[in-house]
Amino acid sequence: MQFTATNLLDVAPFLILSIAVAAYAGATGADGLIARAFTGSPAVMIAIAALAGGVSPFCSCGVIPLIAALLAMGVPLSAVMAFWLASPVMDPSMFVLTTGVLGVEFAVAKTIAAVGLGVFGGIIVHLLSRAGSLTDPLRDGVGNGGCGASKVRASHPVVWAFWHDKTRSAKFLREAAKTTIFLIKWLTLAFLLESLMLAWIPAELVTRALGGSGLAPIGIATLVGVPAYLNGYAALPLVGGLIGQGMAPGAGLSFLVAGGVTSLPAAIAVWALVKRPVFALYIGIALTGSFASGLLFQLWASL
Repeated sequence: MQFTATNLLDVAPFLILSIAVAAYAGATGADGLIARAFTGSPAVMIAIAALAGGVSPFCSCGVIPLIAALLAMGVPLSAVMAFWLASPVMDPSMFVLTTGVLGVEFAVAKTIAAVGLGVFGGIIVHLLSRAGSLTDPLRDGVGNGGCGASKVRASHPVVWAFWHDKTRSAKFLREAAKTTIFLIKWLTLAFLLESLMLAWIPAELVTRALGGSGLAPIGIATLVGVPAYLNGYAALPLVGGLIGQGMAPGAGLSFLVAGGVTSLPAAIAVWALVKRPVFALYIGIALTGSFASGLLFQLWASL
């Protein structure tokens, strides 16, 4: 309980800011403007979202409210998928720390992997959406979904000073309360599960599973990274030690990318927001992209 409360307090500034922005956008009608900003060429939207995710200063917890807000505003799922796949893997502070622990080449490779994974995931989702497979990705009660959604199609006036309108003020309070309850509920569960993992999964077990070199450790690291990745910063010295003991660099990258994308807070948030087929697609893209990233990095390192 102490671990959960501490982490909720640490992420509170992100939550408060994101909840306020989402509620303000809904009360003023600016959510329609934000959603329409993501219309146009799917390739451009996906590329921008992946780049923004790869360099954004959000941790996997801090990005959750933003993902929820974007989906609720009717932003196309392909662009949101590109953002949420790339964002948990890398941020400016993580780049600096990765450089210090594993070297600048590893940090650059991880950044490229983050953006590449976002683009790959966004394209896959876009193609499936065009084929009609993801027409209604959101769970009931979370936004109004669809690739475009009614917020993009309908045009409503924006009232920036919403507090002069009682109806809009009431909507601001309703949206803020709804978003707060939704996020606190799922984040509490996420941090509770993370604390149990820290208590019950020995680091030595991860070390034994990821040791060795060759192609097999890359696949093992990708699979093990999903349940065993406990914290992005704590994982760096673990991977550094394993590489020092002979683990292939590609396996280390796969472990960090797979664990970053599917960290408990991020994965639980996606589970809460989207329907099961979309969640399964998210996990599948994360695993496939993580394995490919590690394999490509290993081939480059062996040249």
